[in-house]
Amino acid sequence: MKRYSILLLIIIFGVNTFAQTDKDSKEKTTVVITKTDSAPLELARATLAAHGGDSFKKMKTLDVRGTVDITTTQFPQTIPATFATIFAGDKYRLEIQNPFQPLKQVYDGQQTFSSINGFNFPPINRLGLPLLQKIDEKGFTVSLISEKNKKKKGFRITSPEGYYTDFFIDDKTGQVKGYESSYDMNGREVTTSVEIDKFRTVEGVVIPERYSQRFDLGQLTIYANFKVKEILVNSEIKDEIFAIGK
Repeated sequence: MKRYSILLLIIIFGVNTFAQTDKDSKEKTTVVITKTDSAPLELARATLAAHGGDSFKKMKTLDVRGTVDITTTQFPQTIPATFATIFAGDKYRLEIQNPFQPLKQVYDGQQTFSSINGFNFPPINRLGLPLLQKIDEKGFTVSLISEKNKKKKGFRITSPEGYYTDFFIDDKTGQVKGYESSYDMNGREVTTSVEIDKFRTVEGVVIPERYSQRFDLGQLTIYANFKVKEILVNSEIKDEIFAIGK
C-alpha cells in the first residue's frame, strides 16, 4: 500500500473527533436495543456536563486546525500532515495537506464533493465525541459498554443507523479519557481506539487538544498522534466556505 493511501485512511478514521452528518449514513440498517439501564445514561449525562454541558450540546460551529504524525506497521517512517476541519450545522469542510496526496472534502448539507474521485468518508459524526451531543435525542441509545470492556468505567452510545462507540471515563475529571469503535469499511472491519492526553476549554466547551489513535485493519495497524493548534467555537462561518468545488 502506498504511503499516501495510508495517510488518507488515517484521516478518514481520525477526524471523527468532531464532524457533521453525511447522507451516506442513512443507508445503514437500524439496530434496535431493547435492554435499558439508567446507570449508563446517568453517567453519559454527567460526562456531557464535564465537557461543557449545554455549551457542548448546543455548539453551532467548530473550527479545528493542527498537525498529525502517522506511522504504520508496514512503514515505520513518520508521515507528517496538517489538517483543518470546519463545521456548521450539517455542513463541513475538511482539508488535509501532506507531501503525498492533498485532500479536500466538502459537504454543503445536500451533496458531498471530494478532491479524490470515488473516495467516500464514513459517517464520521456517528463515531467518537460527536455522539455526546446526541445524548437524550430520539434514535440515539445509551447502554452498557461491550462485554470485553465491562471492567472499565464507561458507557456505549449507538446511533439510529447502528454505529456505536464505547466511551471510557476518567474517575477524577469525569471527562472522556478514551473511546473505542468498530465498523465496516467497504467490507472490511475497522477497529479504532483513542487515548486523549490533553483537553482545551474554548467558550465553555472541552475539546481534545492532544490525543493518540490506533487503527486495526487486519494485516495493517496504523498509529497517529494528533496535535490541535487552533480551536474556534461558535465563530461566524460564511456559507461560501461549504460551496461545492471551492
